[in-house]
Amino acid sequence: MRHAVEAAGDTPPARRSSCIRWAAAGGIRDDRNMADPVRNVQDALDSFAEHWQPRRLARVNDYDVKVVKLLGEFTWHAHPETDELFMVLSGRLVIQLRDGDVDLGPGDVYVVPRGVEHCPRADGEVSAILIEPQGTVNTGDTPSERTTELRELD
Repeated sequence: MRHAVEAAGDTPPARRSSCIRWAAAGGIRDDRNMADPVRNVQDALDSFAEHWQPRRLARVNDYDVKVVKLLGEFTWHAHPETDELFMVLSGRLVIQLRDGDVDLGPGDVYVVPRGVEHCPRADGEVSAILIEPQGTVNTGDTPSERTTELRELD
């Protein structure tokens, strides 16, 4: 038996409107994601040129999925309340840690544990996806000239 709450992608077109009506009538489904557009990661990356200026690609529950271009060295910082996931799409990224470096290439994923001081470095341009709780400041506990608000894709 199918649940009354179905994701739009799993719901036949004829039933999608009934799911939305059910949500509007007080169901527990948050229909925000039903209206989110399909996003192409490469198109998202092609839409901006700035480095260290993440853009929100999508939301998953209380998390932001961000695309970002990186070049040069960032700021040493930590996120005391949360882990930070890096997934490299292109280029080579070094996550500098106080006890050694983590080298990442295309397709590699690394999670910096909460509270661990780190400094990402990209000697050449890197494209990456970051996953963090909504509201996470990019420079963590160390405000700097690189601290920025999360931007939306155009």
